[in-house]
Amino acid sequence: MSMFSTPTPASLSLRVLARLLSYPDVQLRGDLDDMRQALLSENAIAPARLDELNMLISSLARGNALENEAEYVEVFDRGRATSLHLFEHVHGDSRDRGPAMIDLAQTYEKAGLFLGPDEMPDYLPVVLEFVSTQPPKEARAFLGEMAHIFNAIFNALQQRNSPYASVLGALLELSGEKAHPVKIVADEPLDTSWEEPVVFDGCSVKGQTRPDQAQPIHFVKTDAAKPRQRATATAGVPQ
Repeated sequence: MSMFSTPTPASLSLRVLARLLSYPDVQLRGDLDDMRQALLSENAIAPARLDELNMLISSLARGNALENEAEYVEVFDRGRATSLHLFEHVHGDSRDRGPAMIDLAQTYEKAGLFLGPDEMPDYLPVVLEFVSTQPPKEARAFLGEMAHIFNAIFNALQQRNSPYASVLGALLELSGEKAHPVKIVADEPLDTSWEEPVVFDGCSVKGQTRPDQAQPIHFVKTDAAKPRQRATATAGVPQ
C-alpha cells in the first residue's frame, strides 16, 4: 500500500540520490554542498531520512577521500546483493538481459535522453536520471516497479552497516513503499563467481530462453547479481 495518495515532485532529489550513488570522485565531492541544498529546498524526503542523507553527505565531504573511494568499491563492486545494475537482480546472466537493456535504452530515447557508448541503461544512477525527467505520478509508478529491488539492496546495505542504505531508503519512500526485512543470500567469493566453465564438460542451459519471445520491461524478483561497471547519465545533475 502506498504511503501517500499524491506524489510529491522530487526531480531534484532524484538527481541528488543518483549522484550520491555514483563513484565519490573529486567532481562529486565538489558538488556536495549544492546537493545538500537541493534536498533541503525541494523538501520531498522525510526529515528522518533527510538527516541520514545529510550524514552521508558530511562523511563524503569531510572523510578521507581515498578511504571513501575504497569503501564505495568494497560496497558496490564486490558483492552481488548490492549491485547497482538492476537487471543483475532481475535477469542475472540469462539471455533476457540483452533485450531488456535495449528496451530500456529505447524508453530513454523516446524521452529525449541518450546514453554514451560506455553507459549501461540498468545502472541505478542512470535510471534515476531518467525518472527525474518524468511527471510526479509517472515517476512514482516507475519507481514502484523497482521497489522490491530497492528493498533488497537496502537490506543488504543495512546488513553491512553502510550509510548508503539511506539512499535506498529514500528511494523506497519516494516510490510510496516502506522497507521490510528480506533474507539476504550470502555473496559467493568473486573468484568463484568469475570462474571459467570447464572445457568440454557438457552443455549448460542455465538462463537460456527462446530468442523469438517478446521481451517487455518488467522488474521481477531474482537473487542473481554481478559487480557493476561504472557509468554516468547524460540527463544532467545539480551542479
